[in-house]
Amino acid sequence: MSEMMSAQRLNTETLARRIAIVIVGAALMTLAAKTQVPFWPVPMTLQVVAVMGFAVLLGPRLATGICLAYLAAGAAGLPVFSGSPERGIGLAYMMGPTGGYLAGFLIVSWLVGALSSGRGLIGQIGAMLAGLVVVYACGLAWLAIYVPAAKLLAAGLLPFLPGDIVKIAVVAAATALLSRTRFNLRALDQ
Repeated sequence: MSEMMSAQRLNTETLARRIAIVIVGAALMTLAAKTQVPFWPVPMTLQVVAVMGFAVLLGPRLATGICLAYLAAGAAGLPVFSGSPERGIGLAYMMGPTGGYLAGFLIVSWLVGALSSGRGLIGQIGAMLAGLVVVYACGLAWLAIYVPAAKLLAAGLLPFLPGDIVKIAVVAAATALLSRTRFNLRALDQ
């Protein structure tokens, strides 16, 4: 009987820990979206760092939970997205030109988390690069509704690609540093 109560308490503590991670992660995603870093040719936000970092460090389930919570907060009208509330809020913002990138973040949260699981640094970088292809594919497909085909790459890929490569390098470096410690966040996704 006491073993059963102990197991229930452990499950409750694990669930509470995961919920807290998702809430804190969604808040960090918001902070990443609101943070603008001067970069050439356009300023960049840190959303890709957050999405890729959560996926590599926490695994697919927690990373997807964080992204779902972030998107749900935005859909509910909270100004969590880059450029909100100035460029709209809620579903209206999500259906705007950047909606495909937001959908791509959700897919990539799971994809990169799964592809990078158990991999070394090179495998993690490969997973993040594959994820970046998915983000751009989703983003450009949706952006094509708003931008003529002849201007699509210039509007939705080329200005952002250099910064996103730098962001992947930052996540890779941070992951490499953390892997040298006993700090194992992936155990939380089990």
